Amino acid sequence: MDVAVAVAATLVVTWVPVLLWWRRQGRGGDLGGPARRATFEMLHTASRAAPAFRAGLTEQGAQKAARHLRALLDCRALAITDGERLLAWDGEHGHHADEGLSHAGVTLGNGRTQVHDVTCDRIDCPIRRVVVVPLATDDRVVGTLAAYGEDVPAGLIRAAEEVAQWVDAQLELAELDHSRALLMEAEMRALRAQISPHFIYNSLTTIASFVRSDPERARELLLEFAGFTRYSFRRHGDFTTLAEELRSIDRYLLLQRARFGEELRVTLRIAPEVLPVAVPFLCLQPLVENAVRHGLQDRSEPGVITIVAEDAGSDCEISVEDDGIGMDPEEVRRLLAGERRLPGADESGIGLANVDDRLRQVYGDEYGLAVETGPGAGTKVIVRVPKYRPGVTAS
Repeated sequence: MDVAVAVAATLVVTWVPVLLWWRRQGRGGDLGGPARRATFEMLHTASRAAPAFRAGLTEQGAQKAARHLRALLDCRALAITDGERLLAWDGEHGHHADEGLSHAGVTLGNGRTQVHDVTCDRIDCPIRRVVVVPLATDDRVVGTLAAYGEDVPAGLIRAAEEVAQWVDAQLELAELDHSRALLMEAEMRALRAQISPHFIYNSLTTIASFVRSDPERARELLLEFAGFTRYSFRRHGDFTTLAEELRSIDRYLLLQRARFGEELRVTLRIAPEVLPVAVPFLCLQPLVENAVRHGLQDRSEPGVITIVAEDAGSDCEISVEDDGIGMDPEEVRRLLAGERRLPGADESGIGLANVDDRLRQVYGDEYGLAVETGPGAGTKVIVRVPKYRPGVTAS
């Protein structure tokens, strides 16, 4: 994503001088106040056009952007097409709009800029020529941008090509946004899939064991199991509140304690002021499941799980700690770096890497997981999230 943003910024720097040169033709070459105002006007116009393409090359987006792009090129009319139809026409001479797709045909076919004569029987119509430039993503032509006027001088051709490259960058960003959404959805499915089938089977077996001896306890556990699965497999929202995430974890631990009894001990220290903080959905469940697994594995005495959530200035800090078998620090480092897992590493590390990736995608690299561990020394996983981040809202 950062590379694409840099490309877009570079394109703006590249074509603004070109457009200024084109707009100043016949108006003098003053580099004083008017030039600076023109630069500001160009950047402002470009910023207003950019959001229209963040959903891709759509009819609605093209219609919103067309007037801003025509203002940048200072042409009589402007048309935007995709590979099959005219998406937008901006200009007073709409009787040429029906020809927009035919003018785009050659460029759609060969991906090259084309200049065409435009025939018109109306004496009052100033449109006589058009330059058509390709719009592309991933080296694939997806549409065209056409600028119409009385003539098509070299300056307009060059400016149209630069604007088209800028539009290409916006379309690339739209593709990245879409890919990011698909990736996050895939990671969410992976997290759901990681909720151990053994846990589900063991929970139901535990509940069944209470049906005759303690029916009321069985009923309570069954309701908690239903609440846990309903939350874990919900279909909407990338974010939830810390309170909701902790409520689901409490249900999970209640079911585990019903199974293991005194073998599992849990301590929670939660600061009330951080409960409304928005966090990525299912960002803590894999960490707690790993802690239970490590805390109880190969032990004769009870395992202790400690969950702490506290205020850390502008951030909220959450830690999940067990006093179990620990992990190899090198394996943890490799997992979080996205490298191949070491032979014999247990599958629980996949959950750590998944959560770490999601945190970095949402908040940046400075908010990745911190893991304190060692063989036989237990494991402490620290999650830090900002209390407020634009675009991060609990469903």
